[in-house]
Amino acid sequence: MSIFNRQTIAAFLLGSTLVVGVGAFAVERHMGGPHAAIDASAHMDRMLKHLYVEVDATDAQKAKIEPLVKAAMADIKPMHEQLHQIHLQVMQQMSAATIDRAALETTRAQGVALADQASKRLVQLLADVGDTLTPAQRQKLADHLGQMHQRHGHHG
Repeated sequence: MSIFNRQTIAAFLLGSTLVVGVGAFAVERHMGGPHAAIDASAHMDRMLKHLYVEVDATDAQKAKIEPLVKAAMADIKPMHEQLHQIHLQVMQQMSAATIDRAALETTRAQGVALADQASKRLVQLLADVGDTLTPAQRQKLADHLGQMHQRHGHHG
């Protein structure tokens, strides 16, 4: 496998980890009530600590990564809330006396555009975090995530 392919895979796996972590944060905040911000913050801290251990992150790297992740979460949270509203809108449209296909398509397109916007923000986060890690650290992370992926029954 070429170095480019390994780096591409490492970047993808790092992104997947961050997406899961950020997504869990958003879901916990959305569904958990008034104390969810505390629980979500603790979840993010655990996720970051695990990331730091896996890649042997330096204090300088930790100081760069944490604000990047927090900024991305702040950017993504409103998108998550908007996606929830789109979901509710689809449910209302589906429960109407007649199905308005044009309205459903408009709602679907809004959801896809919002998901694309969130995806772009996550890729930006991925690149920013990747810039703080060495190639060896990205490889360590890719190896660890590949093992986790296989343990959870995802064979590709």
